[in-house]
Amino acid sequence: MDKLALEFYEALALLDRPRVEALFQQAISQKVPMQVVEELITPLLIRLGDEWSAGKIALSQIYMASRICEDIVERVLPAMAVERKAYPPMAIVVLNDYHTLGKRIVLSVMQASGFDVLDYGRMDVDALVGRILADGVKYLLVSVLMLPAALKVKTLRAALDARGAQVRIVVGGAPFLFDSELWREVGADAMGCNAADAVTIVQRWREEAA
Repeated sequence: MDKLALEFYEALALLDRPRVEALFQQAISQKVPMQVVEELITPLLIRLGDEWSAGKIALSQIYMASRICEDIVERVLPAMAVERKAYPPMAIVVLNDYHTLGKRIVLSVMQASGFDVLDYGRMDVDALVGRILADGVKYLLVSVLMLPAALKVKTLRAALDARGAQVRIVVGGAPFLFDSELWREVGADAMGCNAADAVTIVQRWREEAA
């Protein structure tokens, strides 16, 4: 990790917004904003996710660090920026569940990494399928906390297949962590253990489609 990246990571871990802002300005004086997002911010958010998985930092740090980055990126890459539109349409949803913190964290990390993600909030399967078809969504991120909600992904997959929708689904949440094969059983295309995994998975899918 070069000096700038190390300083940026340390500032993020400490939630030092003024320092993060200053280092980001330094970075974009040398490279275009999207390059800074892809080469600096995204890898460091992924590293923070790994640190959380290893029990070295708190979940609250991930959330606040991603919000800081999200605010910065939104200023240089607003929602309608061409750079954001280079990705396939994607959305995130809480499926038949009332627990939204996980979705909020994943959404913040995705947006801080330069992705344009539709926030569907909480939806049931029938309404969700209609929204996906209307918006032309290709990648869907599903966050759940309870097992009944996780099992609904199987119903969602069947409904999308019946409509001929080519949608890749990545799931995350406690039930999938407890049962490492559950994501396959419900018909998802991938499972993320943390918010950073969502970024890695979507990037991989985009590269495979290129």
